[in-house]
Amino acid sequence: MGGRLITILVLLTAVPAAAAETVLAPVTITEWKPVYGEVETRNRVPARSRIGGTVAELKVIEGDPVEAGQEIARIEDDKLTFQMRALDATLKALTAQLDTARRDLDRGRALRERGVVTQQRLDQLTTQVAELEGQIDSTAARRRVIEQQVAEGAVLSPGSGLVLSVPISPGSVLVAGDTVAEIGGGGLFLRLAIPERHALALRPGDRIAVGDSTGRDGQSGRLVKIYPQIEGGRVLADVEVEGLDGRFVGRRVPVRLPVGTRQALLVPPGAVTHRGGLDFVAVAGPDGPVERVVVPGERLRHDGRDRVEILTGLEPGDRVVSPDE
Repeated sequence: MGGRLITILVLLTAVPAAAAETVLAPVTITEWKPVYGEVETRNRVPARSRIGGTVAELKVIEGDPVEAGQEIARIEDDKLTFQMRALDATLKALTAQLDTARRDLDRGRALRERGVVTQQRLDQLTTQVAELEGQIDSTAARRRVIEQQVAEGAVLSPGSGLVLSVPISPGSVLVAGDTVAEIGGGGLFLRLAIPERHALALRPGDRIAVGDSTGRDGQSGRLVKIYPQIEGGRVLADVEVEGLDGRFVGRRVPVRLPVGTRQALLVPPGAVTHRGGLDFVAVAGPDGPVERVVVPGERLRHDGRDRVEILTGLEPGDRVVSPDE
């Protein structure tokens, strides 16, 4: 009984590991160009002052989220305050004059009915009242203009987004049109500067690999826009990436661009063995597997599996023997 058990174990040990045959056929491989993209906001709009004056209050700093129409700063101009005070005094004086003129007009009408004053005098009193009313309306309109200018001292955010920069501080003196803050909004994307020799190979809608050179993180984006102008030998392009980290606008992210295709022979990594400084791949022959010396290339993923490219040593149609995956 003991001798029979030993014989069975010896036979099991002699059985070779399960192997699989793969018929080599050229496959299309995408060639990738590594570049860097910068995280950018889709819109970058300055919030500008509408009047000149001194920054009395600054309500945001870099990194603050803002909503469209939100007040982010207030600018005050002392001259507008003095003008409003002068107009208030003028209105007060004109109102007093108008009250007196209206009383004179009422007495004139009563006296005219008794024939004490002439019609010419009554017309003069009526004209005086009308002139004072016109002056009050004109002064009130000028005051409303000043009020609007004072209201425009509130600097409003032009859109929703993130405050990227605030180049001023409280007490700064500004003129109309100066930038108070720069607002980035409209979502995030990657801005690429692509060498012009690769620009013609790209099309809007192409998949762009985002991450390291191996592309193993699985994150990708979509090329949405290629700008038509070339500057410094480079073409700008925008890539949308879902879930892009926008904590740091301007952060550089490694990106790989599909710039072409080529035909390659791929084998499983387990099919390649290394001995004595050489690489071998077993190929099925009439009398059993035969090892051939090969020159392997890069290791990549194809159809969701790891593969090794064989540069020389194998031909299409060869049956590669490798361990089962």
